[in-house]
Amino acid sequence: MNKIVFALMLIATVILGVAAQQAPAPAPAAATPAPPARSAAGADISWAFASTNGALTPEPPTTVNSVTGSTKTYLRSQIDDLLNPPDWFPNEHPPAPSIVTKGHDAALACGACHLMSGLGHPESADLAGLPAEYLRRTMMDFKNGSRLEVNRMNTISKAMSDEEIKQASDWFASLKAVPFTQVKESATAPKTFVGGGRMRYAAPEGGTEPLGNRVITLPQDQSRVTKRDPHSGFVAYVPVGSIKKGEALVKNGGNGRTVACAICHGDTLKGLGNVPAIAGRHPSYMARQLYMFKDGRRNGGDAQLMKKPVAQLTDDDILNIVAYLASLDPTK
Repeated sequence: MNKIVFALMLIATVILGVAAQQAPAPAPAAATPAPPARSAAGADISWAFASTNGALTPEPPTTVNSVTGSTKTYLRSQIDDLLNPPDWFPNEHPPAPSIVTKGHDAALACGACHLMSGLGHPESADLAGLPAEYLRRTMMDFKNGSRLEVNRMNTISKAMSDEEIKQASDWFASLKAVPFTQVKESATAPKTFVGGGRMRYAAPEGGTEPLGNRVITLPQDQSRVTKRDPHSGFVAYVPVGSIKKGEALVKNGGNGRTVACAICHGDTLKGLGNVPAIAGRHPSYMARQLYMFKDGRRNGGDAQLMKKPVAQLTDDDILNIVAYLASLDPTK
């Protein structure tokens, strides 16, 4: 009996060994390209693709935090928990699906980066009020790898079920867009550094520096933004004259360099059908998308509609367009 068992085990071992030799090796995971520091034309675009180069003074994890207008309190450790983010104003939004409030595995809670208002921070998208089907398709593009994101979204989407993606898309679509960024034309901007979460903060030594051809976005109230307070927005410094130049490009296409944005995004630029709103969104986020449409990182069915409109845009064009779009009130 023992000899028969041994013989069967030996045969199974040989079969498995042959199968392992015949099975194709798993394809290596595609590497996500690093964020570019310069455009194809050589311009400094690190303002749109910020990389962490500093850090805030850490707050002890047991520090109790509160924000104006909320009756809730959270420990610093709870605020920093990307699987269970704070919900300072739960009465201001519809009941949220679990994936928005509680992450699992590699799927971080949506409300951690995009906030429980959907308005997000400059390093993440403003999702409030975008069409549900557009959001769902976008997540599926992340999931199947046709759209690359330099930080987290490819990993997060793969860990989410299709039902979770649908629930999150429907919920963010139900939220209302509100003004969240104040745009200021200026020749200078505060000195800054990029801290955790790839968010830009005012340099502790203070001071200003020439703005140049950049958009520099800072929290209006740093202490509130670091608590993920959805009532605390941002100020974006843009070059003098950029809003007017951007308006001309958006409205008439800049003498053939692109097409009028209203053709697809609607007369008020608040979206048309399943085409997303672009009025009043974070300028650095919008700039990233335009560059990624150009260099091929952003693909998928919807992306094909943007390939020609961005093909001839210069670095200055992109900056001017996002300065103008960010200056618009998304509620008007």
